Amino acid sequence: MRDVQNEIDLRQIEIDKVGVKNLRYPICLRDKTNEKQHTIASINMFVNLPHQFRGTHMSRFVEILNKYRREIDIQNMGMIMKEMKDRLQAESAHLEIEFPYFIEKEAPVSKAKSLMEYQCRFIGEITDRMRIYLGVSVPIMTVCPCSKEISDYGAHNQRGMIHVLLRFKGFLWIEDVIAMVENCGSGSVYALLKREDEKYVTEHSYDNPAFVEDVVRNVAQKFNRNENITWYKIEVESYESIHNHDAYASITRTF
Repeated sequence: MRDVQNEIDLRQIEIDKVGVKNLRYPICLRDKTNEKQHTIASINMFVNLPHQFRGTHMSRFVEILNKYRREIDIQNMGMIMKEMKDRLQAESAHLEIEFPYFIEKEAPVSKAKSLMEYQCRFIGEITDRMRIYLGVSVPIMTVCPCSKEISDYGAHNQRGMIHVLLRFKGFLWIEDVIAMVENCGSGSVYALLKREDEKYVTEHSYDNPAFVEDVVRNVAQKFNRNENITWYKIEVESYESIHNHDAYASITRTF
């Protein structure tokens, strides 16, 4: 049978990334409280393609993923990427695993419990060396300090999002990263609040106004103190309630 992918390509142009994107797949993750958590990930798998090959072998990406289907975690991303390189005769491999992660969260006054969703991702790349990243997006509340200062009644407030991407030594629990980040805004976001909780959350956030500049510095301060973190990128977005745009701040550091 003719192998079209392995035919010689005469244009002599290497492709940086080629592969499969948005592949939905069940995965099982380490859970700090419950040992394991099952979720559904969206997975991107890419390799480079040398100039002499016309195409890559798309089916091999799925075969590799299926081989590791019960062991897809940040701990073994290196093995998966090495196999991608070997089986696809590539010099580099790139793997992205994005998924919702759920943590039981307690309301501040009523103590009512509910599951809170956080978007998380593992990103890995390998050439002559390997780099693996953990990413977490954490929703927060922000109250504008300027609005509070100049207004006779209240202040404009809104939901915001903290996006962090980390490289680290050893191991970091997703739960611990979320805990570091979640209280860096004016207030936290909850899936379930009773009336007494709403009162507390509203008043607490009003007492802790924060610009996006404050939030991004608060997170950076915590990461700077953590000896396991070797590199980070923090992005903060505030979905402004009285403007037709968002506020944004970012910090990137290497140690």
